[in-house]
Amino acid sequence: MESSVVKEKRGFVNEAQKSFLEGVRAEVPLLIGVFPFGMIYGALALNAGISAFASQMMSSIVFAGSSQFIAAKLAADSAPGFVIILTIAVVNLRHMLYSASLAPYLKHLSLRWKFLLSYLLTDEAYAPSILKYEKEGVKPFSHWFLLGAGFSLWFTWQVSTALGIFVGTEMPGDIPLEFALPLTFIAMVVPILKKRPLVAAAVSAGITALLAYNLPFRLGLILAALVGIIVGTVLEGRASQKELP
Repeated sequence: MESSVVKEKRGFVNEAQKSFLEGVRAEVPLLIGVFPFGMIYGALALNAGISAFASQMMSSIVFAGSSQFIAAKLAADSAPGFVIILTIAVVNLRHMLYSASLAPYLKHLSLRWKFLLSYLLTDEAYAPSILKYEKEGVKPFSHWFLLGAGFSLWFTWQVSTALGIFVGTEMPGDIPLEFALPLTFIAMVVPILKKRPLVAAAVSAGITALLAYNLPFRLGLILAALVGIIVGTVLEGRASQKELP
C-alpha cells in the first residue's frame, strides 16, 4: 500500500501539472500572433547589424519582444545609445504595473519562484493569468498557471527568433506579418478593459501614439506610454478615493 507521503506527493504533482497545462492552453491562441513577430524580430535584428548570436541571446536573456523590436529598429536608424535605453526603459514601465497587479496573488511564494515568474512575465502571460486570478482568487497551485503561460511563450519566442535569424533576408517582404502582433495585443487588451481608468489609459495612449507618430527615433512611443500611465494612474487614484468610506 502507498504511504500517505507518496499519495501526497502524487497529488501535488498532479495538481501542479494540471495548473501548468491550463496556463499553456490559455496561451496557445496568443502564440499564433507571437510566432510571426518573433520571426520578424530575428530578420530585423540581422538587417540592423546585430550578430546572429547576439540576436538570439537577446531573446533568451532579455525576453522582451517589444523592447527587442524597438532596439533593433533604433539600431538600424543609428539612434544614439541613450535614446535606445530611454525608449526601452519607458516601454517596459508597464511591467511594474503588471507586477503590482499580480503581487496580491503571488506574495506568498518563495523568492526563487518570484524571480522565475518575474523573468517569464510578459504581456501575453499576464493577460490570461490576471483574468484567472481575478475570477478564482488565490489557490495553492495558482502560480503554476503563470509558469505554464510564461514558459510556453518563452519557448515559442526562442524558436521563432531562431527561425527568423535562419531565414534572414530571404523572408518575402510582401507578407504582412507585421499585423500579427497588433492583432494579438488587441485580443489581450480588450478582455481586460473593464474599468474606466484602464479604458482611458488605452484610449489616451493610442491617440497620443497616432498624433506623435512622426516624431524622430520613435519618441512617440515614449510619449504615448507616459500619457497612458499618467492617465490610468490618476483616474485609478481618484476611483480608489471615492471607494473609501
